[in-house]
Amino acid sequence: MLIHEVLVVGGGLAGLMAALVASQKADVAVLSKIYPTRSHSGAAQGGFNAALGEDDSVEAHIFDTVKGSDYLGDQDAIEVLCSEGPEVILELERMGVPWTRTPEGRVAQRSLGGAGFPRACFAADFSGHVVLHTLFEQVLRRGIKIYPEWHLVELLVEDGQVAGVLAYDLARARLEVIRSKAVILATGGYGRAFAKTTNAHANTGDGMAIAYRAGAVLSDMEFVQFHPTTLYGTNILISEAARGEGGYLRNYDGERFMVHYAPQKMELAPRDVVSRAIFKEIKEGRGFEGQYVHLDLTHLGEALVAERLPQVRDLAIRYAGVDPARAPMPIEPAQHYSMGGVRTDVWGMTSLTGLLAAGEVANVSVHGANRLGGNSLLETVVFGRRAGHRAAQLARQEPWPTLSAATITRAYESWSSLLAGRGQGVQEDSTFAIRQEMTNLMTNQVGVFRVGSELEDAVNRLAKLKERYQRLKAPGGMQPFNYALMDYLEVGYLLDLCEVIARGALRRTESRGAHYRLDYPQRDDQNWLCHTFVRRGEDGPEFSNGPVKITRYAPQERGY
Repeated sequence: MLIHEVLVVGGGLAGLMAALVASQKADVAVLSKIYPTRSHSGAAQGGFNAALGEDDSVEAHIFDTVKGSDYLGDQDAIEVLCSEGPEVILELERMGVPWTRTPEGRVAQRSLGGAGFPRACFAADFSGHVVLHTLFEQVLRRGIKIYPEWHLVELLVEDGQVAGVLAYDLARARLEVIRSKAVILATGGYGRAFAKTTNAHANTGDGMAIAYRAGAVLSDMEFVQFHPTTLYGTNILISEAARGEGGYLRNYDGERFMVHYAPQKMELAPRDVVSRAIFKEIKEGRGFEGQYVHLDLTHLGEALVAERLPQVRDLAIRYAGVDPARAPMPIEPAQHYSMGGVRTDVWGMTSLTGLLAAGEVANVSVHGANRLGGNSLLETVVFGRRAGHRAAQLARQEPWPTLSAATITRAYESWSSLLAGRGQGVQEDSTFAIRQEMTNLMTNQVGVFRVGSELEDAVNRLAKLKERYQRLKAPGGMQPFNYALMDYLEVGYLLDLCEVIARGALRRTESRGAHYRLDYPQRDDQNWLCHTFVRRGEDGPEFSNGPVKITRYAPQERGY
């Protein structure tokens, strides 16, 4: 048995920030299923929003975020995000983050979708990468223990309190119990639930699903963000920075079609608006080959593209055979981000005592029904820092929670039965076949545009996929680096989350932010100005409504 006062699960921006802060007052370790520098945070390109400009203000950032959320964001949490943003950006600068600079030497800022001012602090177009590596350097400097390629298997809960975790060391093929006073989940999103996604292969919603199975509340899972600009075919992300620097979206006729959808913001409207516009253009026959539209940077000039968008240029050349400084890029929307997650307060505390969450795995809720570009990276460091503070406080003030031998034995037996049981299904069936059907189903029927009949069908088909999954045998058993076993576990997590997403989308009979129902195209504040809470019941997910915290801005019509 291993013992750490605070255990952070996840080695991305939120997890490393939480670990750094908690380590100032407590013994901390980081458990990560991949090496921390491979975390999906490193793929983030655009920037970190913060009101640093002379004409900008925290108040303006708050309003833009509330409006962008389609008024479903909790305004107390949004005030925390925006108020602490400038301070955290400067803290990262002191750690050594090489922000791109203005000629005067200040931190440069660019415009991203839905923002009233150039607000995103950036490092060229690999902002997440440089901040991730800077935080990792600080973690190494502090001597914080890291368990790389260890998979979270189960939260060990006794009398409603998390007392540790059961983890699986992939290299040694061995289970380990890690006792802790506080566990911080920073495991990211579930993008691999969709066939078309910008997310890394590791983004399988492990933390959300394991917390859900342990009794934690999930919130707003029906709100799934689709990024407007991903390379056609591969769905590799083309950062919003490309539009922030002045890129144009053009249809087959060469028209900048956003003038019909968001005449004031144009290409820098919020992501839900732009994604729907692109899909509509394609669906109505104004796309190329009926599949994609163009993102045009050619008018920006080769020098600006090389300086501000070097990664975008490299990705387009490598994966689309197009130099964006000289020719338009073929792009289409794809799943990008989860607004929903494990429900927390503004300090990262969940409904389970001793369990905290931060980053994309959490729902605090600063994004509501739609996230603005630049706010997710800010969320990781602001709420990662806060979760670290609160976890360290718990470690100093609270006694060690009880962890009985019976709880540990039950967790081991559950794992053993998983490996030994099942296997009675059709031999031709496989984890891969179930995953492929699941991801295609989610992309085609629980995507940008939704309709009740297709959602009902998706719920029924997901139930059948879960039945098929239950009949599969876990592949290979406990062998070192048995990735087939990990894939098997991850598909189980995704199936749980897909069920919650699809049922939540069917239940919410309105359109709000990223959730767009063709059969209910209007926002309905009278019936649906509420969060969706869900717990795991004996017969599946159990839904309820939760209040939205409105402090400054009453809901109004959202236009761009």
